Amino acid sequence: MTEQIEQEPDFAAELFGSRIALARGYTQRLAADSETFGLLGPRELPRIWSRHVINSALLAELVPKGSKVVDVGSGAGLPGIPMAIAQPDAHFTLVEPMERRSNWMQSVVDDLGISNVRILRARAEEVTETDFDFATARAVAALDKLLRLLTPLIRFSKHKTIIALKGSKAPEEIVAASKKLELLGYSQPEVLTLGLDKAPETATIVRTTLK
Repeated sequence: MTEQIEQEPDFAAELFGSRIALARGYTQRLAADSETFGLLGPRELPRIWSRHVINSALLAELVPKGSKVVDVGSGAGLPGIPMAIAQPDAHFTLVEPMERRSNWMQSVVDDLGISNVRILRARAEEVTETDFDFATARAVAALDKLLRLLTPLIRFSKHKTIIALKGSKAPEEIVAASKKLELLGYSQPEVLTLGLDKAPETATIVRTTLK
């Protein structure tokens, strides 16, 4: 491992609270196993906390207690596992079609004892449940395509909300998806910046709800 692993930022303890040990355990496993399982590139290790773990966990503030959340295309467990650690009172289903990655996530969840996470090896289109309150995704597809993947999963839930972790091009993606948003019956999407003046790196998310 040639790249140095980022030292834990002070904000991590504030964000994860009493579950900081779980966040540390997950981050250590992610760093140690990234090359073997193709989880993160080696250049990401110097910012593994800031860009990946903390950045993902920031989304947990948008998830109320008792909610059901589905994270599609979880890969390395991002954003689902950090969200689940930061919000222990919601239940998270992580959907990942690749066997080695889904097996890795399962072993991490089992070894660390993260009890509010379920790993599902499947493509989003194969998931039959339709009552997830929130659907999340990170680096899976542009918003236009995400709507097609995520809408069936939230259609019959209480909150019916998509929270997509995006970057600086979020407004452009909203414009490109405007026709589909209207066709499917979504509210006007919001672009939110989470962690401002607190986190080492902020998280830009697009949030929209089925009417």
